[in-house]
Amino acid sequence: MQSQFRHVALIGKYQAVGSGSTGASSRRAMEDIAHFLHAQGCEVAFEAETARNLGINGHAMLGVDGIGTQCDLGLVVGGDGTMLGIGRQLACHNVPLIGINQGRLGFITDIPLEGYQAVLLPMLHGAYEEDRRSLMQARVMRDGHCVFDALAMNDVVVNRGATSGMVELRVEVDGHFVANQRADGLIIASPTGSTAYALSAGGPLLHPSLPGWVMVPIAPHTLSNRSIVLADAAEIAIEVVAGRDASANFDMQSLASLLHGDRIVVSRSQHRMRFLHPKGWSYFDTLRQKLHWNEGVA
Repeated sequence: MQSQFRHVALIGKYQAVGSGSTGASSRRAMEDIAHFLHAQGCEVAFEAETARNLGINGHAMLGVDGIGTQCDLGLVVGGDGTMLGIGRQLACHNVPLIGINQGRLGFITDIPLEGYQAVLLPMLHGAYEEDRRSLMQARVMRDGHCVFDALAMNDVVVNRGATSGMVELRVEVDGHFVANQRADGLIIASPTGSTAYALSAGGPLLHPSLPGWVMVPIAPHTLSNRSIVLADAAEIAIEVVAGRDASANFDMQSLASLLHGDRIVVSRSQHRMRFLHPKGWSYFDTLRQKLHWNEGVA
């Protein structure tokens, strides 16, 4: 049976992995997947940086824009960080993504590398669950001008400096004053990011079907300063009132240094990510497996 997907992009770790055993292992895995896809009748292209980083030759290569315009599926091999990196770049192209987990946790890269063929084969023929995730659009405003603009799939984090004390942040939602928060920082997380830094900071899990954000303080000075779930249609503004060397991180993969008076404005992006999961996939199965729930229960 012919694959439902005609042209598939193979995307690996976004950073160089070197020429040692890790690099060789990753290269073998990627080339094995390419051969498997060819056997299903798919045209395969390697994302250009992936091919260069792994030393892969003899295959077609495409940049991110080329993948967006020419491919009808992206197959991401790595961990969630790899998926976050490429997912933001491909969101505007509406290309669906499948994740094969070569990392550790793998909340959104959920197919184990070992035995991937048995799981991937029916998906290529149309047996999959589609999962759409909202993205955050974040801007750093300074004196009325945008000085930094980024998409985030997981979270936007405003942090204190590495050697300084707390920061004071003025928070507004849809123009309404919420509070001045003194803390080590503040996290605005999507449902996807609710299982990442926000969870470590004590925030709640948010099901990915819910149209909301989670706002989580990091080590707040006032213990009554708690996490709150907000509608993702809201615009959140965070102003740096006090504190040295504050910064804003976007998915922990891009960084902006902040000055007093800077405003970080977070709103829902017009773009959404499309993840494809194996048929019968359940978010709760993922949580149970990755967070080790029910272990030791007879």
